[in-house]
Amino acid sequence: MTTETAGVGIGAIHCLLPDERMPVADLPELARLTEDELRFAEQAGIKSVGVFPDTEPTELAARACAELLAGQSDVPDLLVHIGSRAPDVLIGSDSGKIAHLAGISGTFPFTVDGLGCAGSSAAWGLARDLLLGDPSRSAVLLTYGSRPTAADRVRRPVTVVGDGAFAMTLVRGGRPLLKAHRMEADSSFHDLFKVDYKHHPWSQWREECADNDRYSFELAMHSRTRLGKLVGQVLADAGLDKADVTATLMQNVTASAFHFYRTTLGLEIHPVCATHLEELGHLGPMDVVLNLDRLLASGELRRGQHVLVLSNSPVAAWTVTLWEV
Repeated sequence: MTTETAGVGIGAIHCLLPDERMPVADLPELARLTEDELRFAEQAGIKSVGVFPDTEPTELAARACAELLAGQSDVPDLLVHIGSRAPDVLIGSDSGKIAHLAGISGTFPFTVDGLGCAGSSAAWGLARDLLLGDPSRSAVLLTYGSRPTAADRVRRPVTVVGDGAFAMTLVRGGRPLLKAHRMEADSSFHDLFKVDYKHHPWSQWREECADNDRYSFELAMHSRTRLGKLVGQVLADAGLDKADVTATLMQNVTASAFHFYRTTLGLEIHPVCATHLEELGHLGPMDVVLNLDRLLASGELRRGQHVLVLSNSPVAAWTVTLWEV
């Protein structure tokens, strides 16, 4: 799918990050981790994580939305909330809560869920399609808040979680232009990770991986194949090849993941990703938004250059997006 004539791109991005940084070596849960979990935390390439005072991810998302829209008279037509690791309440509406707390009225809120780290990339692809599908719409607001599911931030064998939130808009005529976008999923991985929340109080919630080897090897091999194919398809959709890509971004999970995708896909991962991983930890679907925002703000890109954004998740969802600056 291409968008060369559609003219849908980014209106604005606002990333909300905490001032406090907690060294991974000082995380309170380290005292109760196994040797394997400790070793993983030490070798993930994350030196610190950003920490907000106790709050809900929806409250962080609402704050990001309010700050992004401050002083603007135009109201987004739709609010797409990328589902949190755990909802604030069952049966209620987290997306509705975000719109209410942010003081947004006249916007239809809903949630995109079940895609893990790939959620934001899937959401901006959906937002593009929603704008193209109805000429009366002018803007879609995307948002997400990152907090750990329970007390623990160490998610072996995946990453170490930090706090943050973002809000961004997709609009007609925005820049960067969403040039091309594709995504795939393998639903057989739907239950690789889980938290048994029904039978334990919040303080005892622990994320469980059904099979560490299946995550580290089988899913990794699937990701290499799927992302490689999607990269080729997206570039072909845009009539480009790898030499036309100025920068490649991905989510910040572990330092070894950057090396894996650099060598298997033949694409250099921009250093901004490793910087954010080391300083802030993993922020879920926010990673790629933060990386893109900071790269755009750096001034190193020129109009007309292309940025490739890769995203994958433990639920086996993969996305590739090409942006034209």
